[in-house]
Amino acid sequence: MWSRLRTILPSPNCLPPRWYMNRLKEDDTACLSALHNGQIFLFHHLSPLLQCTQRGTLRPAALATSDVQSVLERLGSDGSLVKKSVLVSCLEQNQAQFCLDVGELDQVSVEEACEGKFLDLRKSLFLLTTAEAPILAKGQALLRWHQTSRFCSATGQLTHRNQAGSQRACSSNGIIYYPKMSPVVIVLVSDGRRCLLGRQPAFPLGMYSALAGFCDMGESLEEALCREVAEEVGLELQSITYSSSQHWPFPHSSLMLGCHATVSPAHTQLQVDHAELENARWFSLEEITSALKLQTPPQRGDSPALWLPPKQAVAHRLITEWTKQQLLKDTDQNQRPGSC
Repeated sequence: MWSRLRTILPSPNCLPPRWYMNRLKEDDTACLSALHNGQIFLFHHLSPLLQCTQRGTLRPAALATSDVQSVLERLGSDGSLVKKSVLVSCLEQNQAQFCLDVGELDQVSVEEACEGKFLDLRKSLFLLTTAEAPILAKGQALLRWHQTSRFCSATGQLTHRNQAGSQRACSSNGIIYYPKMSPVVIVLVSDGRRCLLGRQPAFPLGMYSALAGFCDMGESLEEALCREVAEEVGLELQSITYSSSQHWPFPHSSLMLGCHATVSPAHTQLQVDHAELENARWFSLEEITSALKLQTPPQRGDSPALWLPPKQAVAHRLITEWTKQQLLKDTDQNQRPGSC
C-alpha cells in the first residue's frame, strides 16, 4: 500500500510533525530513511548521554546518525546496531529523533568518543530544562519496554519490533503488542493554610513530594486518590481538582494524573503508614516558598533542608500552583477594606 502512496504523498518537509511521526511508525522503509538523516540520543543501560555546554550546564547529546555509526564502528561494533534505535520525536523541520541503548559497549570508551557523560536519568532531571527532559524520559521508557518485551505472553515465542519501535509482534501468531503506561494518581493535599508532602526512603536527602500511588483495576481517578490518601496518611478528602498529566518513566512507564485536594482544617491529624512512607508532614507557605528558591540539591553531610522534586515533575508543578494560589489569597485579603 505504501509503495503506491509514496509517489503521491507530499515530501516529509511538508507534513506536520505529528503526521510525519505517524507515517514513520507505519512505514518501515520511510522510518529507516528518516533514521539515516536523523538525530540519536544515546543511552548506556538506560542512562542518557549528556554533554556540557559553553555555559557549564548539561544538555542531552543529540548526535547525527552518521556520527553515531562512525563511533560504533570505531569501537568494534557492527554499524547495524543503529537500526535498533527507537523513534521518539520529530523536529519542526521533520528531522526525526531516535534513542539507542549502547550498553553492550564499554561506557568510558563511548563517553570519550562522544565527549559526554552517561548519567542516571533521575539525577539528570534535576539538571535539564523542562523542554529537554521529556524526550529522554520517553526514550528510556521505550528502550526499557523493548528490553522486557522480547517474548509473547501467550506463546512464549520471540517478538519482533517494527523499525520505529512503536510495536512488537509475536513471531508465532502475529499478536501485536504496544508500549503501555500505568495510571498513577498524584495529589497535593491542603488544609487551606498548609500543604501535605511525603517522603520515601529512596528519595534524595531532604526531599519531600506530593502523595502518589498506582490506580487499582476498576478505580476512577477520584476513588484512587481517596484510597491512597486514606491508606498513606489516614485523611479523608473533601474536594478534588484536576490539574494536569505527565508521562513519567519511573519505576516503569507511568501516566501521572496530577490533582489538588483539600481536607477539613479540623481533621488534619496524620496517621502515616510507614510501610508506604518514611515520613509525611504539613508544610507552611513560608517553608515551601523558601524551598522553591533552592537551586541545587543538598550535598551529603549537609543539614537536610526541605528539597522539592525537579521542575520537570508534575509534583513540582502542583506545589508551584498551590504556592501561587496561597500568595494570591494573601494579597486579596490584604487589599480588602479594613485589613491591616
